[in-house]
Amino acid sequence: MRQSNLYALPNLLTYGRCLAVPVVVAFLFWPQEHWARWWALGLFVAAAITDYFDGYLARAWNQQSALGKMLDPIADKLLVAAVLMMLVTDGTIAGLSLWAAIVILLREILVSGLREYLADLKVSVPVSAVAKWKTTMQLVAVGFLVAGPAGEAILPGTILIGTVLLWISAILTIYTGWDYLRASLDHIVEDIPAVQEAVEPGSKGREDSA
Repeated sequence: MRQSNLYALPNLLTYGRCLAVPVVVAFLFWPQEHWARWWALGLFVAAAITDYFDGYLARAWNQQSALGKMLDPIADKLLVAAVLMMLVTDGTIAGLSLWAAIVILLREILVSGLREYLADLKVSVPVSAVAKWKTTMQLVAVGFLVAGPAGEAILPGTILIGTVLLWISAILTIYTGWDYLRASLDHIVEDIPAVQEAVEPGSKGREDSA
């Protein structure tokens, strides 16, 4: 990789988002301390904003790179997944809302695997407008939940708002995940005849020898 691409501003923003993850998590180790919640929220919002600007600047300045394309979704998933797990641990996300968090986490794991599978087949699934809304909704929902008790002191219902948005983002997560699953299933179905042809000659040989 060229040195210029490695240190291009869009990539630096992505690196920063990755580095922000453990710091946000560290502040959430003091869930009842309002100052820690506000610091966590500030860093989370800053990291979320870079999610928009790194892609925008890469396209505008023609600085798109393979490294950036690889790291960008990884940084997004690390940020959301790590913070969700901390919010579950401290009880901000509890009860039935745990299922919304589980759906989001499982979908991200599934889509990561499907994306790798499709990449090997040179198949690209374009990002839909709904998928972009899903990402935005996730970040806003998690932001409200990160504010948590500290936010309640300023805006009563902060956690409720975050929980409702989390459920909406979980529904959008399932909907957008179907695009990757459908594309993968189409190719898996196409591969079945080839697999059968590869297996049947060997099976026939074993039957003849018997």
